[in-house]
Amino acid sequence: MKVRTRMAPSPTGDMHVGSLAITLKNYAFARRHHGQFILRIEDTDKVREVDDGIEAIQRILKQYSLDWDEGPNVGGKFGPYIQSQRLAIYQEKAEELIAKGKAYHCFCTRERLQEVKEKQQAEKTPPKYDGFCRNLSSEEVKKKLDQKIESVIRLKVPENKEIKFIDLIRGEIVVNSDTVNDQVLMKSDGYPTYHLAVVVDDHLMEITHIMRGEEWISSTPKHILLYEAFDWELPIFAHIPIFLNPDGKGKMSKRKGTVSAQSFLDRGYLPEALLNFFMILGWARPDDVEIMSMVDYIERFDPADVSSKSVVFDIKKLDWINGIYIRKLESSELKQKIEKFLPNDFPKDKLDSILILVRERLERLSDIEELTSFFYRDIQLHDDAKKMLLKKSNVEEVLTQIEQTKSQLLEIEDWNTANIEEAVRKLQENKEWKKNQFFMMLRVAVTGRKATPPLFETIEIIGKKFTLERLNQAIKFLSN
Repeated sequence: MKVRTRMAPSPTGDMHVGSLAITLKNYAFARRHHGQFILRIEDTDKVREVDDGIEAIQRILKQYSLDWDEGPNVGGKFGPYIQSQRLAIYQEKAEELIAKGKAYHCFCTRERLQEVKEKQQAEKTPPKYDGFCRNLSSEEVKKKLDQKIESVIRLKVPENKEIKFIDLIRGEIVVNSDTVNDQVLMKSDGYPTYHLAVVVDDHLMEITHIMRGEEWISSTPKHILLYEAFDWELPIFAHIPIFLNPDGKGKMSKRKGTVSAQSFLDRGYLPEALLNFFMILGWARPDDVEIMSMVDYIERFDPADVSSKSVVFDIKKLDWINGIYIRKLESSELKQKIEKFLPNDFPKDKLDSILILVRERLERLSDIEELTSFFYRDIQLHDDAKKMLLKKSNVEEVLTQIEQTKSQLLEIEDWNTANIEEAVRKLQENKEWKKNQFFMMLRVAVTGRKATPPLFETIEIIGKKFTLERLNQAIKFLSN
């Protein structure tokens, strides 16, 4: 079998990271089997479609290097790959089902359908179309169509039929057709519903494996009935578990933070790091290696090995992985990628020196401002700083230490790390000040922080003028 997978997003907003993760699986599985990965745009929901939506989908996939073999701007023998350009195909297939007695015209008004729904709610019965138009005679149907009465086309679901399918992840799933609604296939505006369009497109585009989110499990029996109605061979299904919010509670959603694939790039995550993170969510290599390239993943990924349990979107794990990928970058690459995250007042002439000191601490490119602001902005000493400045000491001793350190630094003509370290260490040793107390005090006085890059390299970059000013600031702070 020639493996053909697809991703079929809707241009109704930013791509969710869950959709991107499923795209990765479809892409990798097709590549592993030397098949094709198809991009199809499902743009039949014109009410919710956003401007630039189709182009945005293509841009984000390219940013993550998930290129498609067939689809928009690429072409292929099964096009067009945008559903709004395939309306005649869906209309033809819907009429085919009517001719076979597998579908029917429904002329029910919205008001009548609402009344049926309210009655079912009152009786606490499952919401379902009551089949009012299911058995209209051909003459009645023709008469209503001739009168231009608005209608939809519904699937004629067989009664009390066992619907079975094998899910690669969950095994056999069995549903009785009596629980399946006579779903709408074609709307009155001539547009298909998702159910008809996805089945027709997947068949005509010869999709062999359908990997999609587990929220579509309940729709799969409807789709199987359509495959059977057309006498088409079923594809292989695999329904991927959802991501849970980082706190483990509920499906990952905008209410608990930003969830678009673009937002992660905007926050300083590298695309290859985010993809690596998706690789290990709910799937693992036998050797438990977590950092892997796309080539490694393609060689090993099989949807049958995906866990059926929902997985927590662990931000700490993502940060750890992203930090590893940042440290893998060549210095020139890191400078290029971090450029857009630099604040306007960042001293770019010092970028090389600062990056050497902080790259081990970067977990996201956007961390650059938080990790480096003390190099070039005024620092503020607050009450909590007093405890750090006075660590296991007293005000008089610390003021003496700062004054004498300032005098030593003032005498340095060639301001570099070696000279700074030599002067400061010699002072500490001669005065027999406790190392931990003294160096922590000096770090806080000069940077306003307890944790920074190596102290002497940091002091060199801050510069002699600002270092001395900050020591004076610390003296005033402790003297008040």
